[in-house]
Amino acid sequence: MRSTDQNISKPSASITIKPVHLNSYVAGKPIYSGEQLEVFFPYDKQLAGTVTMANRTLVDDAIKSALQGPKNLSRYERYQILDKARQLLESRQDEFARLITSESGLCIRDALYETGRARDVLFFAAMETLRDDGQIFSCDISPNGKARKIFTTREPLDLAVAITPFNHPLNQVVHKVAPALAAGTPVILKPSEKTPLTAIRLVELLYEAGLPGYMLSVLVGPTSEVAEQLVADPRVSLVSFTGSVAVGKRIAHTAGYKKVILELGGNDPLIVLEDADMELAVTLAAEGAFRNSGQRCTSVKRLLVQEGIIERFTELMVERGKTYRIGDPFDLETRIGTVIDESAAMYLEEVVQKAVSDGAEVRMGGRRQHAVMEPTILAHVPRTTPMVVQESFGPLAPIITISDINDAIEVANASSYGLSSGVVTNDMQKALKAIKELKTGTVNINEMPGYRLESSPFGGIKDSGLGIKEGVIEAMKCFSYVKTFSLPW
Repeated sequence: MRSTDQNISKPSASITIKPVHLNSYVAGKPIYSGEQLEVFFPYDKQLAGTVTMANRTLVDDAIKSALQGPKNLSRYERYQILDKARQLLESRQDEFARLITSESGLCIRDALYETGRARDVLFFAAMETLRDDGQIFSCDISPNGKARKIFTTREPLDLAVAITPFNHPLNQVVHKVAPALAAGTPVILKPSEKTPLTAIRLVELLYEAGLPGYMLSVLVGPTSEVAEQLVADPRVSLVSFTGSVAVGKRIAHTAGYKKVILELGGNDPLIVLEDADMELAVTLAAEGAFRNSGQRCTSVKRLLVQEGIIERFTELMVERGKTYRIGDPFDLETRIGTVIDESAAMYLEEVVQKAVSDGAEVRMGGRRQHAVMEPTILAHVPRTTPMVVQESFGPLAPIITISDINDAIEVANASSYGLSSGVVTNDMQKALKAIKELKTGTVNINEMPGYRLESSPFGGIKDSGLGIKEGVIEAMKCFSYVKTFSLPW
């Protein structure tokens, strides 16, 4: 095993975190009594904050409050609330970024970027509230028709539940909540117990922007007390979940007669062909694998590189990887903070060691210190090692040799996941072939697999999801239903 090491300094934060105390909210009212959840900074285990948790009784109260609310917000009122929330978030970008870093360990530069994305979600959601997507169908267009017209309009659902994961503790939340509110649908939010602080602050910000309490509750608590009750309750119209395959499939099984939106992760490939712009390929590979400490469903998890350029590509990747500084997440020069906790880092270390025992060679990194995992580049990675068969959620860049575009497509499609993919090539025919034949929800040419606009459709197939798209516009469709009516004409 050959490794180009990076030094991981002993954790010593540059700032002292002032813990915040927050509460679950039922219809705008904070819950002050109950069991306390402690949230710790993954880098050095300082206390980041505490949250008063909810229970079964409060779950029922939140459902009743949402269903009994008047639901009379006009499109313009929804626009005003979402746009005001966007302005407030913009003015508090640093505050939200620091909170993201303190509870997740993401480096502050990634946290600042995330607040910008969340601001875009609110911007697009506000705009879409003003857009009427109704249709008109003339009925006198067949021998069996009449002199009538059929019109369509959209109506909000009675109640949606949003269950969000630890990664992107702001953007994952706003991607579910904002489209629901734009559609006029009340929401009960259940954020991850690992990163609930940012979610609660966002809810408070929406209240401050004028959102009526009955439109949004946020409940933090044990799965059996909160999430399972919300998923199974027949009064809930829709469950939107982002997280693991196992939990997502359990939700689909237990949700009953309601809409289900599942975003269950990915094993996204970046295919680099011999005609690729090498500088672009290395940039996309490094950013795709290492940004957000690799904790994105759309991060690059497999580098499929054509054999004629693989050695040069690997050398350049190592050179680029050395520029990714690791350490204190609050340092603006740090590019890779921690993963979510030490157990996650231990798992990543294990899959690296397993890949090496299967024949891979570590060219850079491969070690961890507490919850910090070094950015790791591996060459000669077997196609069957667990690192590339399963979703490895961390800053790992496994390089797999492929012979040509056909081989690349076969390897890419062999995964049980089908979220996103990227292809680096200047050959239009090969690009079109990849677009047509890759079994993923997104194919990006000369771009990272995860590239998207916050309003564009996003979602995967196979174990990545049911093919139902998120993104502001598509999500608003999911959080509403089409009503048709006809009139004499």
